[in-house]
Amino acid sequence: MRDDLATLPGYVPGKVVAGAIKLASNEVTSPPPRHVQAAIVEAAAAGNRYPDMGAQVLRERLRALTGVAGERIAVGCGSVSLCQQLVQATCTPSDEVLFGWRSFEAYPIITGIVGARPHPVALTAGGVHDLAAMAAAITPATRLVFVCNPNNPTGTAVRRDELVRFLDAVPPGVVVALDEAYHEFVTDPAVPDGLDLAAGRDNVVVLRTFSKAYRLAGLRVGWCVGAPEIVAALHKVYVPFSVSAVAQAAAVAALDVADELLASCAEVADERERVRAALLGAGYDVPPSQANFFWLPLGEDTAAFAGHCLDQKVVVRPFPGDGARVTVGTPEENDVFLTAARSWRHSRRAGP
Repeated sequence: MRDDLATLPGYVPGKVVAGAIKLASNEVTSPPPRHVQAAIVEAAAAGNRYPDMGAQVLRERLRALTGVAGERIAVGCGSVSLCQQLVQATCTPSDEVLFGWRSFEAYPIITGIVGARPHPVALTAGGVHDLAAMAAAITPATRLVFVCNPNNPTGTAVRRDELVRFLDAVPPGVVVALDEAYHEFVTDPAVPDGLDLAAGRDNVVVLRTFSKAYRLAGLRVGWCVGAPEIVAALHKVYVPFSVSAVAQAAAVAALDVADELLASCAEVADERERVRAALLGAGYDVPPSQANFFWLPLGEDTAAFAGHCLDQKVVVRPFPGDGARVTVGTPEENDVFLTAARSWRHSRRAGP
């Protein structure tokens, strides 16, 4: 085995605890609509056949959705797979991948898997990408930059003007991946659509997923838009047949009912604001979120908070030493979480 694997952290998923409410993995609580479920069943009946490795039907639907040429669209086994393909396509062991930190925890892992060097850049005190610092941190070894917008796990988002300045400052030989897994939950009009910014910029790739807004986290299908040369490189490092026929059929069917699914995202955003307001009223520091989760920067109290929530039958996602990420669930689930959060604050005020 490679010696460096001993120091490479594994990805840590959200816990599943019997009898507890899971608010740890940024999942949408509702199942896929019936139309999508029917497509899943129909596709599974043909499970003896290999899937279309080029995902032609899905890519054509995405082409119609985005208005970009099909040669600029790639499909992968979730957007995280496309992230790893980007590292594989751009980096050798002498190259580095730059990203904000804390951000999506897979970035340093997939960078290490490929053998390249991770280069984290601290977020601002408000948990937002420090794009000026990231631009200054680019070196001749930098091949790829990830900008998660909205950011996971803080939920914060950078706005159009600052992102445009950053993209204009990045050397053309460095690829910038705008990871927009939570784009459909954005309500701030100042937060840009990465597809608009990628137009005319051959070094910008926009990543999207069907896991969140489209309720297909268990089926693993994501997509991206980039220059034809980048998409061709992604295809070269694609694991053959890794996007199953069931996943492709489900994604196509989800696009059929996109209006219904996107309307539910607006409901999630409304609930997000209700819960955040309640947490602020309870004395928590909660950065504004543009995703389907929110962030509690609890520092050294993070593990204790997560343990208290678990005692109250609520599973949150702790990042020990930094904070806890909490998914926006149903109103009833969120009320249970708020009760747990208030009781923890009360216990901290009361002291030993």
